[in-house]
Amino acid sequence: MNAESILKSYQHFGIHLGLDRIKQLLKKLNNPHQQVPIIHIAGTNGKGSVCAYLSSVLAAAGYRVGRYTSPHLIDWTERICINQQPISATELQQYLERIVAAHQDMETPTQFEIITAAAWLYFAEQKADIAIIETGLGGRLDATNVCEIPLACAITSISLEHWQILGPSVADIAGEKAGILKAKCPAIIGELPESAKIVIEKRIQELDCPATWVKPAKDLGQGWAQYDRTQNISVNQHASAAEIKYQLPLLGKFQLMNSAIAIAILQTLQNRGWQISETAIQNGIAKTKWPGRLQKTTWKNRKILIDGAHNPEAAIALREYVDRLHNPPSPINWVIGILATKDCDDILKALLKKGDLLYLVPVPEPNSKSPEELAIIAKEVCPELALCQTFSELTTALDVAVGDKNLIVICGSLYLIGYFLQKQLS
Repeated sequence: MNAESILKSYQHFGIHLGLDRIKQLLKKLNNPHQQVPIIHIAGTNGKGSVCAYLSSVLAAAGYRVGRYTSPHLIDWTERICINQQPISATELQQYLERIVAAHQDMETPTQFEIITAAAWLYFAEQKADIAIIETGLGGRLDATNVCEIPLACAITSISLEHWQILGPSVADIAGEKAGILKAKCPAIIGELPESAKIVIEKRIQELDCPATWVKPAKDLGQGWAQYDRTQNISVNQHASAAEIKYQLPLLGKFQLMNSAIAIAILQTLQNRGWQISETAIQNGIAKTKWPGRLQKTTWKNRKILIDGAHNPEAAIALREYVDRLHNPPSPINWVIGILATKDCDDILKALLKKGDLLYLVPVPEPNSKSPEELAIIAKEVCPELALCQTFSELTTALDVAVGDKNLIVICGSLYLIGYFLQKQLS
């Protein structure tokens, strides 16, 4: 069995949050999670970008950096990287086989627990200097939440997502994400809704965490940003230089916040003796890549934009970005597929405007919302669409959408973006 088939064999166990199984499994593997210092990142949006910035900068500073993120776009190997290089398919298969053998006399782990254990084991055996770990779902009971003393914990953003599992309100979700915070461990926090901020502040006080509440970097124009160290500083830190200017390679206004969170985390490491120069920060950020998020690409020689936009907050950010691209506004050709577990109404409400053209497709996943169901919702939230058409497959819809000169945007699901990137390569 190859890596994908091994992992697929665990898919039917579904999502089953809890730490008992992963801790038991890691113990059987000699506790690899205790052998590598980590930075732990949670949040509704932005955590992947922050992980990408951190791993790029720390590698530029000369460190051997593990990075664990989810989901992947094309291949499972993307989730486990050292210095931006994914684990090889052969290595991943070998690690998974060892993990499968290790859990035979215990309760069967979930798919996410299996791949998470593989990441920990790989980073430990590859002697990573540090690992950047992104939570999968929530935080408190997420399989990544097994380290008692991280170097730092960060919460990038909080909005209403996965409410069926994490709780019905933003405050409930904040409580779950606050579960990654540890006693006296530095906490770096992005901009949050007031109800979430109250919950996070209370937890920070209970745990006596030195906290940095991050403000976004200043937009200097032409892809440049400026981070003010004196604004983003906790009580127990000192600022080495007042400001740092850097080039932002990732698109979207929200990258001013994501990059600032990353630099605030690096600032925390600097204060703990890590050697990270201003040049390493500038070069590392400039070289950061994070595919599938406001990425410009092509389809049949037509320029298009692709973005996950799989929750309302991300959809709002995408709409703001395309509106800034077109002033005065012009119709957008939206190619959209959304999972049934997502807030389809609010995602479509955030994206669609009068005169837009909508091409609805299924996400190639078992729990996709049907294009026909999405069409009913779309016509309710935006009755003044110029076109609303359903298709049985993404590439068929794209071939129709490229027929005019409007901006074409594929969005609604990272799984849909991954499928597109596969088709682009084939």
